[in-house]
Amino acid sequence: MRPAFYISDGTAITSEVFGHALLSLFPMEFEHHTISFVETVAKAEEAKAKINAISKRSGEKPLVFHTFVNPEIRAIIDSCDAIIYNFLEHFVSPLEKELNVQAKPKAHRTHSIHENSYDYRIDAVNYALANDDGSNVTNYADADIILVGVSRSGKTPTSLYLALQYGIKAANYPFTDDDMDELKLPNFLKQHKKKIFGLTIDPERLMDIRDNRRANSKYSSARQCRMELREVEKLYKKEKIPFINSTKFSVEEITAKILAETGLRRHKY
Repeated sequence: MRPAFYISDGTAITSEVFGHALLSLFPMEFEHHTISFVETVAKAEEAKAKINAISKRSGEKPLVFHTFVNPEIRAIIDSCDAIIYNFLEHFVSPLEKELNVQAKPKAHRTHSIHENSYDYRIDAVNYALANDDGSNVTNYADADIILVGVSRSGKTPTSLYLALQYGIKAANYPFTDDDMDELKLPNFLKQHKKKIFGLTIDPERLMDIRDNRRANSKYSSARQCRMELREVEKLYKKEKIPFINSTKFSVEEITAKILAETGLRRHKY
């Protein structure tokens, strides 16, 4: 496998995102390595030694994706026995010309405690945890969105992703077996109807997920899963609640679709 390195003076998340996005276009396997917080010349030399050792071992020059702003450290990494991709160098100069403003690079410029969105995101995560799975229905007035759906349809991971990535306060409420005889929106949800967004899922996928949690039970049976999903989708249509089927989507894709449909304000870009 071709070695690929993602290196930065900070978390290396930006390098990873850019690098993985590019490499995902190619139908082959890669040997991934991430080196974060390379903030000194000594650490840069250590990273260089590791890259060169792997280059020698593998017989192929590693691909190195980096976002360094310190010229001394950048020069050390650029001198590795590797193929170097410096994202900032590629994009900054053309953007400076377009904006007619000189860039002012600094370390830890993203994904740090000092970025403007950090407090929003931490508050949103705390809110999502406190309002998970219908555990607290008294402060939905503070929610940006309320996700509803049957158990195991993806409400909790989507709520947490909205919070952690975008600073969006997401509560979630489950429709359970006890609700199914006469399924309707509870009064505490009705008063926040404009915030409600529904999730559904294919019965077969729901059965698999529930069977891993509670095998050979009524909860995971084909009949129960089909019945719950049928009733919930009827409710969505009756109440004109927007919803999506989460079966074939990752949590990132589910979140993106919700944001696109609702127009919720992101607190991070």
